[in-house]
Amino acid sequence: MSVSHAQLKAFHAVAIHGSFTGAAERLFLTQPAISDQVRKLEERFGVLLFHRNKRSVRLTDLGERLLSITQRLFVIEAEAEELLQDSRALLTGTLTLAVDAPVHVLPQIARFCQLYPGISVKIETGNTDESLFRLYNYQADLALLGRDVDDERLLSLPLPDDQLLAFVARNHPWAGRESICLADLDDTPLVLREIGSVTRQTLEQEMSQAGLRIRPSIQVEGREAAREAVVVGIGVGVVSAAEFGADSRVCAMPIRDCSQRMKETLVCLKEQSSRRVVATFLEIVRDSLQLGANSKNA
Repeated sequence: MSVSHAQLKAFHAVAIHGSFTGAAERLFLTQPAISDQVRKLEERFGVLLFHRNKRSVRLTDLGERLLSITQRLFVIEAEAEELLQDSRALLTGTLTLAVDAPVHVLPQIARFCQLYPGISVKIETGNTDESLFRLYNYQADLALLGRDVDDERLLSLPLPDDQLLAFVARNHPWAGRESICLADLDDTPLVLREIGSVTRQTLEQEMSQAGLRIRPSIQVEGREAAREAVVVGIGVGVVSAAEFGADSRVCAMPIRDCSQRMKETLVCLKEQSSRRVVATFLEIVRDSLQLGANSKNA
C-alpha cells in the first residue's frame, strides 16, 4: 500500500504550523482541501494522527513519530531538487535565518543579497531557545545563537564575542559615567529580558557569583521593548556591545568587572550544510571573519 505524497505533505504542513488554516496558507490551498488530504491519509491506514478540537490540533504519539520521518523526507526532497536544478542554483529559492540578534550577521546578509538577488531572505527573530526550536523543526536553514550548544547534529561557526553593557536614559544620574561595576547594579531597578534570554542569564550568573541582588523593575519581551522601557525611566537595561546600536535617547557604559563575554554562534544542521544556499551563506560569513582577523593583525 503506497503512501500519497500529497497527503504526507498536507500532514507535515499541519504538524509544523499547528493548524489546518496555517498549513493551507503555506501550501496555497484551501483549508478544506488540507483537511481532506489528512483525513484520507488517516482513513487509508486506519490511524489517528491528530487530536482535534475547535481551537487547535495536537499530534498523537503516532503523529509525532510520522513527523520525525516527514521532516527528513522533505529535507531530502529539497536536496534532490537542488541537485537537479544545479545549473539554476541560487538564481531562485529562499534562505531563512532564525536569530537572537540580526545585527551580528546583517553585513553578511547584505553581501549575500547583493550577490544573489534571486534568493528571498527571511529573518525570524527570537531568543536562543526559540531559534534552536525553529532550526530543529526545519523552519529555518541557519540559526544565530547567544550561547554555545554542544550537539553533534550541528555545524557551528563562532562569531566574535562582545562585552556586556549597561544602558540608561539620558536623564538618568548615571548618564555621564564612563563605566560601572556589578555592585552598582545591586538592588537597582532593572529592565530584564524574558526568561530564556542569554543576556539575562549572563547577568544573573554574574550577579549571583558576586553575591549581589537582582531587583527586576519590569520583564519585557525582546530588545526593542527593553530599550523603550529604559528610555521612559523604568530602570537600567543590559545588552551586548554589538547590539546596543545608535540611539541618542540612551547612554551605554561597560560593566568593567563582568567576566563573561557575550558569544554568538552561527549554526546549521550538519545534514543541511551541503545545500548550496546554506553552504554559500556560511562561506560568506567565514570570508568576512577572515577579513576581520587579517585587519586586526595588519
